Amino acid sequence: MDVRVLQGSVTEVETETVCLGIFQGVEELSGAAQAVDQALGRLLSALLRDRDFRGEKGETYWLRTQGKLPAKRVLLVGLGKREKFTPDVVREVSAAAARAAAKFGELTTVVHGAGVGGLDPALAAQALVEGAILGDYRFKRYRHEREADAEGKLQTLTIVEFDDAKISALEAGAKIGRILAEAACFARDLANEPGNALTPRELAARAQALAEEFKLHCEILTERELEAEGMNGILGVSRGSEEPPRLIVLDYSSSTAPEQAPYVLVGKGVTFDSGGVSLKAREGMEAMKYDMAGAAAVLGALKAIAELQLPLRVVGLIPAVENLPSGRALKPGDVLQMANGKTVEVTNTDAEGRLILADALNYAQRYRPRAVVDLATLTGACIVALGKEAAGLFGNDRALMEGLKAAAEASGERVWELPLYDEYRELLKSEVADVKNSILGRGTLPQAGAAAGAMFLKEFVAYPWAHLDIAGTAYDVETRLYCPKKGATGYGTRLIAQWLLEESKRLSS
Repeated sequence: MDVRVLQGSVTEVETETVCLGIFQGVEELSGAAQAVDQALGRLLSALLRDRDFRGEKGETYWLRTQGKLPAKRVLLVGLGKREKFTPDVVREVSAAAARAAAKFGELTTVVHGAGVGGLDPALAAQALVEGAILGDYRFKRYRHEREADAEGKLQTLTIVEFDDAKISALEAGAKIGRILAEAACFARDLANEPGNALTPRELAARAQALAEEFKLHCEILTERELEAEGMNGILGVSRGSEEPPRLIVLDYSSSTAPEQAPYVLVGKGVTFDSGGVSLKAREGMEAMKYDMAGAAAVLGALKAIAELQLPLRVVGLIPAVENLPSGRALKPGDVLQMANGKTVEVTNTDAEGRLILADALNYAQRYRPRAVVDLATLTGACIVALGKEAAGLFGNDRALMEGLKAAAEASGERVWELPLYDEYRELLKSEVADVKNSILGRGTLPQAGAAAGAMFLKEFVAYPWAHLDIAGTAYDVETRLYCPKKGATGYGTRLIAQWLLEESKRLSS
């Protein structure tokens, strides 16, 4: 999408559609809305007075200008209640406007919230662009019907601002918003790919292509290297599949920080998860192509970081496998010796994500990282706890976790901190190994499933670390207007990029 910032008045712009945001309950219009209202003979005021348009969040209403403005039509979008107005509301209403205007191919808009909304202009512009691009997203690679083409797509988004003093801030915010949203759409595309198209080897190939485009260093560890490293978690999980596993290593280093201790991002890359021998139910199994959404988020975040040219060093680690049953597959009761020497009793082959993440987290130690964050669709228990409204946040470093919380607030990709009490370690005790990989047992109600998964990962870290359980937020989120009702959300891409953007500011100050 071509994103532009234009100084001027919306009453003077020749365009298909001008979009105006209006708060719920407003009686007197101001700013751009007032100027358009006057040009249209107080038509907007009449609509509000007669309650034809209420201004509820995401509500849209079309008007033809009848030649009274250079714009052909006006699109009103509701901003909701003023007291509940946030940057994330800007994303939502911008998404609603983008979907409504997509059939015309272009949209001209004011910056919702940068005036009477009281938001910082740069932040408001960032949120607006993010919402428009995310809301306009469609995954159409495998659709060839006419309806897919009839949905339309925005080609141009123009932001109009009358105050010349705000233009530079709006341009800066719009640029960040475009980069972050396009990176999230890149992650969505990866996660939406079916398992037969995006195998571990294909995911590695996509990572290599990304590295070539953005001049990242890329290394792909094959089975031989994984065996040499003792990565029996990755090797064990992949045994049931004809597809060989991979460990993808991407290294971004700014020219200003080549020797800097890196931030390491680890993404779970199970390109399809049948549960292995502990086979999942058939209902909904098609959604298990999304079990690599953590890997997609890491790749998306690296894309954004490279395009933003942040003065940091960032390493991405993605263990990529398929989890399928066969005569060679990992079995309940098997014992694996991990790369750090610890032994794991596999009590549930459907708790495979933590096995492959353990290898990657142990591998991260060689970088002597400043901090490590892993993202994984790890547990259904986290969905039970938090639904689809937030990812579970666990960790061992207060400053790191507070930084992620702040980034979550700014990005709208919510997190909620959950505890890692020492007592949860008791749940992982095994009679035959150092630890077991699952607390699920026949006829028992699992306790603290999300925390137990995080506690397992904690066995393999020795640095500042945070774990994001994104099982609920990664796909099929219907409560955000900028997320598709079905399909991948790209969750984590903008959160991590926003966090590292703020980290770069902090380190340079």
